[in-house]
Amino acid sequence: MDGWRAGLVLLFLLLASLLPGSLAAQEARFGDDNISAELRSDGAPVAGETWMLALRFTPKSPEWHGYWSNPGDAGQGMQLSLNLPEGWEAGEPLYPVPKTLLISGLMNHIYEGEYAVLVPIDVPEQAAVANVAPVTGFVSYLACTDRICVPQDAVLQAREGGDFRSWRAQIAPELDSTAGFEISGDRLRVGIPLPEGLDFTEVHLFIENTDLGSGVSPDYAAVQTLVSEGNLLVVEVPLKRFGKADDVPQPEKIGGILSFGNGQGVRFEAESRDVPLENVKPIRGAVEMPPLWLLLLASLVGGLLLNIMPCVFPILSLKALALAKAGGEEAAARRDAIAYTAGVVLACAGLGAAILLLRSAGEQVGWAFQLQEPRVVGGLFLLMLAITANFLGLFQVPGMAIAGGKQSVRGSFGTGLLAAFVATPCTGPFMALALGAALVLRPIEGFAIFTALGVGLALPFLLLGFIPAWRRKLPKPGPWMERFRRWMAIPMGLTVLALVWLLTRIADTFWLVMLGAVATLLLALLASLGQRQTKGLGGGKFFFAAIVALSIFALSIFPEPEPREVRAESSIHAPIAFSESALAEARTSGRPVFVWFTADWCVTCKVNESVAIEREETLAAFEAADVITMRGDWTLGDEEIANFLSAQGAAGVPLYLWYAPGEDARQLPQVLTPAMLRELAAE
Repeated sequence: MDGWRAGLVLLFLLLASLLPGSLAAQEARFGDDNISAELRSDGAPVAGETWMLALRFTPKSPEWHGYWSNPGDAGQGMQLSLNLPEGWEAGEPLYPVPKTLLISGLMNHIYEGEYAVLVPIDVPEQAAVANVAPVTGFVSYLACTDRICVPQDAVLQAREGGDFRSWRAQIAPELDSTAGFEISGDRLRVGIPLPEGLDFTEVHLFIENTDLGSGVSPDYAAVQTLVSEGNLLVVEVPLKRFGKADDVPQPEKIGGILSFGNGQGVRFEAESRDVPLENVKPIRGAVEMPPLWLLLLASLVGGLLLNIMPCVFPILSLKALALAKAGGEEAAARRDAIAYTAGVVLACAGLGAAILLLRSAGEQVGWAFQLQEPRVVGGLFLLMLAITANFLGLFQVPGMAIAGGKQSVRGSFGTGLLAAFVATPCTGPFMALALGAALVLRPIEGFAIFTALGVGLALPFLLLGFIPAWRRKLPKPGPWMERFRRWMAIPMGLTVLALVWLLTRIADTFWLVMLGAVATLLLALLASLGQRQTKGLGGGKFFFAAIVALSIFALSIFPEPEPREVRAESSIHAPIAFSESALAEARTSGRPVFVWFTADWCVTCKVNESVAIEREETLAAFEAADVITMRGDWTLGDEEIANFLSAQGAAGVPLYLWYAPGEDARQLPQVLTPAMLRELAAE
């Protein structure tokens, strides 16, 4: 008999071990020594009402932290099972607003200090609550410091009591309206309706979903972009691919917490729908972009200052000759000024429209993006080669008096186009904020900013055309103009050599050989044109047009150059190659960080580097202050750099950032002085 009873007990224990966790008790394997867990209840359950339980987590010391449901790039969320009476249902756990912790480029969503996770329990109306057994359960989670992580688990039994009023206050309240989200290119865009006037200084979006379909997930460590319009806040979160694109559809809904800092935030649920960026204004921390009129003024002044920037110097010769020629007939001077202005404005507005259209299609491009294309640089090389040959007297451009031919409105218009195109590798003072804002404002406003830039670039010549007193102060036309034109072949020739150097860095050898053959043929045809002009033969315009058409056709049929990695120029600072993870790791070192973004085609970048960055005095100051240096090369385009530039409100390079220990980025002027970096290091 005793053997029969013993066998029955063993059979019961065996069956119990195979039952679900709701009936079989689990045993803690790791314990909760580092972050203890206890289950509390808000009074006794009431039939037909929601009964609130709380999981209270208490670290044994301040160095330990726990994790949100989506732990981020590392960590582990809580796994909870409860043994509830039949018919009772547990709702989704309610979390406080988490914090961000960046370690070695990995973003963690954590809780520091004591915190509580609430679990609502739906009690049926007919539930017998008088003699209900205590609720038990099991929880597993992770406890970490900055250096070590330890798995934790605990067997739970609910006990009445606890500070539920305080715990409820720490839970992020639910937004009373539905948000919207869409995935556009490599970015998740979430539109959240919020009251106007909120402080967005420390806003951070915590996404609950770890998988957004098609093999992408949120890039937790990347910079989030904020824009707003009225009561709508739009947060853009960069995405990263964790595998090959699969057939998993995008979710219909996503959830998360929008944190305002200091433990404040709201829970939201967003449904899949269009989240347009029209009628929105960018936010940079707590500071909103200036009003449109101020951005237009900044763009106008920036365009005006481009006339003296080093990247525009190669065509200053054309402008100088145009100024001297403008001293003649009043009506002619005005026509030339208007034609030149029209060419400049059309080029700037056209380039701006192209940038805005490409960005609306999901491309990450910025100011001077076209110079990342070998064909464009090759075309600019042929153009500058032809201008150099013209200045040396090899031929005359029909219809362009400033280049040795007969004056025409068409020639002034072409000079304006050329001036704007050559100015594109450069951004100067006042331009950074205006052009950066143009990329996120409404298209019509962005287009107006690019147009204002063109007006500023053309303004000196427009004023000279309409103010006779200014023109009378210019030297009178004479034989000196021809000598001056030949001297100006020197800066043009140097520009040609600079373009050759750039082409050797972005195009393969076969492509360069083909371009050299086209350049040789171009010079031969231009010399033939010059001989025809010397002999007084007609058809010069047709012959010149045929040469231009042939050059364009030759470039268009060139094959794509073989991809090549641009070798970063040597630097006395031995900078780290830029990546957002490398920057995040550098900022956690407690040392100052200097980051500069450059490109081989950016003349202003190269001038700043020679004048202020690549100097022994700067190196000595940086070494004394233990500065970490980092360089981002945008010569061939880089999506991560493009995204980062956009997040910083920059339309292109150069961009210089200084990170003091524990502080946010300080954006430096785009024209550096020799002492500026040394003074920063001394601080």
